[in-house]
Amino acid sequence: MSDLLNPQSDKVKYDPNRLFDTLIRRLRLKNDAALAKMLDVAPPVISKIRHLRLPIGASLMISMHEISDLSIKELRALMGDKRQTFLITYPQPKHHSTHTTSKSKAPALSRQYST
Repeated sequence: MSDLLNPQSDKVKYDPNRLFDTLIRRLRLKNDAALAKMLDVAPPVISKIRHLRLPIGASLMISMHEISDLSIKELRALMGDKRQTFLITYPQPKHHSTHTTSKSKAPALSRQYST
């Protein structure tokens, strides 16, 4: 486990299967369906994560922490996440023009929605 908690270790690769298998053993569950029920997600979510078609989201990590009493750091290490920090990104609006207009559209919008 010391290699798993060492983010600099080259032996650790991203593998959500190791995380799920550890949770199943630790919680004494029978299979992925039982784990999905404990995490309050649909069984296909676990399958998609195992097959690397869906990432493990923050809310799922928190749920795993709550049911297993493993720290988030330990859970991340079990799946091979070597990042020191998480970056939270938000969708950026698409800009169609490269310049801005000085005239506000607020008066037109307020007239459009007034009664």
